[in-house]
Amino acid sequence: MRLAGYYVGMLTEVEGRFRATREKTSAMTIEMTSEMTSLERVRATIAGTPRDRPPVQPMLMTFAGKHAGIPFGDYCRDGERMAAAQLAVWRDFGLDILLTCSDPAREVIDLCGEGSVRWYPDQPPAIDETDAALKNKARLAQLKIPDVHAGRMGDRIKAIRILRREAGADACVVGWVEGALALAAELRGINALMTDFYDDPQFVHELLTFCADLSIRYAAAQVEAGADSIGMSDAAASLIGPTFYHDFLWSQQIRILQAASAAGAMTRVHMCGCTDALLTDMEKLPADVYELDFLTDLALAAQRLGPDRALCGNIDTISTMLEGGVEQVTAAAEICHRLGGTRLIVAPGCEVAPFTPPDNVRALVNFARSLEKTDT
Repeated sequence: MRLAGYYVGMLTEVEGRFRATREKTSAMTIEMTSEMTSLERVRATIAGTPRDRPPVQPMLMTFAGKHAGIPFGDYCRDGERMAAAQLAVWRDFGLDILLTCSDPAREVIDLCGEGSVRWYPDQPPAIDETDAALKNKARLAQLKIPDVHAGRMGDRIKAIRILRREAGADACVVGWVEGALALAAELRGINALMTDFYDDPQFVHELLTFCADLSIRYAAAQVEAGADSIGMSDAAASLIGPTFYHDFLWSQQIRILQAASAAGAMTRVHMCGCTDALLTDMEKLPADVYELDFLTDLALAAQRLGPDRALCGNIDTISTMLEGGVEQVTAAAEICHRLGGTRLIVAPGCEVAPFTPPDNVRALVNFARSLEKTDT
């Protein structure tokens, strides 16, 4: 009985010391993470180390132009105006991202001119499929990778340099490249490309390889200019199904992401729509952040991609962000945080529409800040 009492007392003392140490460690963690910069916050999220709160990284493009009073056609044509608009939303809303994604025509114009591109005063330029640059497939053999520091691609690099200079070393500046399928669809026309998968698969392989080669070179130039992250958008990937994704596109995405990582960037992959059927292969991509559109099942993605992957987005950009109110946005952010865990980045699933109420964007930031010192 005395021996038992001795051990009980010793265990109680050890337990007390452990509790005190744990409380001290917790206090140190809170102190360590209480004043994180945006870049530190994003890096901690990717690494799975303690963070003060989730980063807030909505995709603001047309919204940024509208907020800054810059017509979006001018925003796309002029890197200085893009940078000005991004700095405005970054400062006014307290965001953790400066984004240089803008439109689908940068690489197309530098490769083939403006013949297939239609410009509008206050919306993104669009690709006219009836006059697609590769309407004649034989033209692919004549294409050469252009100087990525010149033309419209160089204009994005100019914006990156401005953003890094004005926002400083602690900001998260995200460069952007078209994924192989995205650029292929912009060059060939998405409807023609979809039939090419059946009618001329060798052409599709050659086109995707060329597009990936260009994106690899472009990503490195953006990192050199000051981008700490590179996003890769492959909007049409959700349309081709898991078999074509694996056989044609997946290896090209790996090449682009590996090259961006080797250049020193954190990598992000963005595929619009529902990507549930692609998750098996997506799990093997060398991506640091998976941007998940609201049509994707976040719970399923979190399960399939695993607890060690950073997830971003999934809030409905239309019914919640555009048409909903602050309460709906906050509730949606809470659901995404619960499903995505402590490696979630707060954001809608895709681009925020230009007429989204500004208070709904603020609601994203306020939700993230409500988790300060508890989200480690």
